[in-house]
Amino acid sequence: MDQHMEPVFAYIDAHSEEYIDLLKKFCSQPSVAAQHLGMVEMAKLVEDQVSLLGAKVQQVPTDGNPVVYGEIDGGKPWTLTFYNHYDVQPPEPLDEWITPPFEPDIRDGRIYARGAADNKGSFLSRWCAVDAYQKVYGDLPCNIKFITEGEEEIGSPNLDPFRIAHPDMVRTDGIVWEGGSKDINRGPLQITMGWKGLCYVELRCRAAKGDMHSMNAPIVPNAAWRLVWALRTIKDENDHITIDHFYDDIIPPTEEDMAYLEQLNYDGDRVRAANGIDHFINNLSGIALKEKLLYEPTANIAGIESGYTGEGSKTVIPSYAFCKIDFRLVQGQDADRVVQLLREHLDRRGFQDIEIIQHSGKNPYRADTKSRIVRAALRNAEKIYGMKPSIYRNGAGTTAMGSFCGPEGIDAVSFGIDHMESQIHAPNENIYLEDYINGIKMTAAVMYDFATMD
Repeated sequence: MDQHMEPVFAYIDAHSEEYIDLLKKFCSQPSVAAQHLGMVEMAKLVEDQVSLLGAKVQQVPTDGNPVVYGEIDGGKPWTLTFYNHYDVQPPEPLDEWITPPFEPDIRDGRIYARGAADNKGSFLSRWCAVDAYQKVYGDLPCNIKFITEGEEEIGSPNLDPFRIAHPDMVRTDGIVWEGGSKDINRGPLQITMGWKGLCYVELRCRAAKGDMHSMNAPIVPNAAWRLVWALRTIKDENDHITIDHFYDDIIPPTEEDMAYLEQLNYDGDRVRAANGIDHFINNLSGIALKEKLLYEPTANIAGIESGYTGEGSKTVIPSYAFCKIDFRLVQGQDADRVVQLLREHLDRRGFQDIEIIQHSGKNPYRADTKSRIVRAALRNAEKIYGMKPSIYRNGAGTTAMGSFCGPEGIDAVSFGIDHMESQIHAPNENIYLEDYINGIKMTAAVMYDFATMD
């Protein structure tokens, strides 16, 4: 380990309880954007905390919750930005929590609370890293910016307007993005250099002005069947997406992409066991499994509803049916183009009556693997975690990284403090305290190397 960082790591260890108490404080404040719960208080808490670092801080108004922006300008050659969010998912169902979601509880080396993993622990790992470095050395090695939004869990609808309206705040030399996990509970750290895009749509079908008695089924159209038939044209039983021209724009993985995929430590057997899965789609394993997970697009039915689903029987013909579909997109694909292709595909098959509502769209993103921020992350993970990282050239999920960093040409990397069983978005969300402390050290080391490397 670099001797320069040893005093910083020693400070982090000596003040670990203080940093854990800070996490408990943040997780005690509800901040559910979807329910408009505690957002004003949480934004103020973030603002006050960042200001303690000597940063110039302000709440930047948006059409929704404000973005909390902080800047420490030390006149350094390089500027590093930390992106996070202060909103969390709704905690329901509450009866599945062992302890209340906003009353942090520590047991068996973990802290349980809504937001512990996503994203308050990640945010504080960045804050604590800056704090520890300042306490040891006073002067930071680079300029630092904090961009902390309050709407990530509802799709970041105002992050792009913020980016466009405030180019001076966005301007940076690299971003450490929120999130990042471990493939297995005590396994290697994930470092992600890109993400899939996302196109989220709703399909709606109306066949009559109201539900009818099912004795009319021989002659009256059924909205549920109509929607099922339309869905049947979108994907086949081999998981191949059958939308016309869907694959035409895809840029296949490069030799470098495949090289990263070969070395990726992804334990499919443990993933299946941890999630109670009997088999993966098409019984894939090995390199084929990893390639499908990270470099192939998806068409996933997220939810479907129609007719009567209550207790007992009710013989009706559903007049209305709808479903929600998320498409994960890979390099070359465009979210708006996918909606257009879906519309044309359905029209050609006589489903002009199926309405398409687009809820969100984010395009794929990839950082330059030779950029300063990527190199700084890759060279420190093994030193801190004691094992080589799992390097994801392309993540299977989606963040706002594509719409935020892509248009600005900013390189970003993601690593975090959660693990495979952190229960993100679910009851009993948790992280290991050891991972939280290591996340602080990782962030501090990356900050220093980012500023000082050749």
